[in-house]
Amino acid sequence: MGTMMANNKSEPTTGPVFRTPPDRRIYAIGDIHGRLDLLDRLLALIRQDSAGRPKETSNVLVFLGDYVDRGPDSAGVLDRIGDVGKEFETHRLLGNHEAMMRDVLAGDANWFETWGRNGAAETLESYGLTGPWSAKAIELARRRIPPAHRRLLDGLATHHVEGDYIFVHAGLRPGIALEHQDPQDLIWIRRTFLDSDADFGRMVVHGHSISPEIVVKPNRIGIDTGAYRSGTLSCIALEGSEQRILQTL
Repeated sequence: MGTMMANNKSEPTTGPVFRTPPDRRIYAIGDIHGRLDLLDRLLALIRQDSAGRPKETSNVLVFLGDYVDRGPDSAGVLDRIGDVGKEFETHRLLGNHEAMMRDVLAGDANWFETWGRNGAAETLESYGLTGPWSAKAIELARRRIPPAHRRLLDGLATHHVEGDYIFVHAGLRPGIALEHQDPQDLIWIRRTFLDSDADFGRMVVHGHSISPEIVVKPNRIGIDTGAYRSGTLSCIALEGSEQRILQTL
């Protein structure tokens, strides 16, 4: 099952110092992919971390997307990220897996096969639906998935900005202003973003691209540590100019 770990060592970046807004403590959480067990451990770490810090600072959760597919309890994860808003200010971003799920449930056949190859079966199983991947399975899912989960999927944002940080699921296309970014890039882009040393105007905090540990570059921080297969769900805690790592191990 692993143990919980809080790594409070700050991870320095080169170049400019990036800061959160005053009195804002931000916890950005990487790709969960159905691992409710890990999410609950990480939320416990966040509560522990925030309890020992100034009470007048607001605790803000930013979920970077990919809540569903591959892991065993996508339904439970959607429940939890909805409920945790009662405890923390919460911003939930759209991942490519939520986009596929949302669009297929809405009747978009273009994503049917792609979602089927990328963990849809595990998501449907979390709602008590088993059997072969088919149009019938989707029809059953439309009746079984709670309206609250459908509303949550429909309401996910493509990005969130706090101070000197911008949070997205996958990344940004270099050389394009935020207001002109293609929403598909924000949830799907990989190498064009990952290989770029461009200045995006803010530090980009993202998930989507798995690495064994959190990646800190001068222009981006990647926090997808492959929780569904590694058991490590990662969070970067940002407060003033400080960056702290919280992880399940």
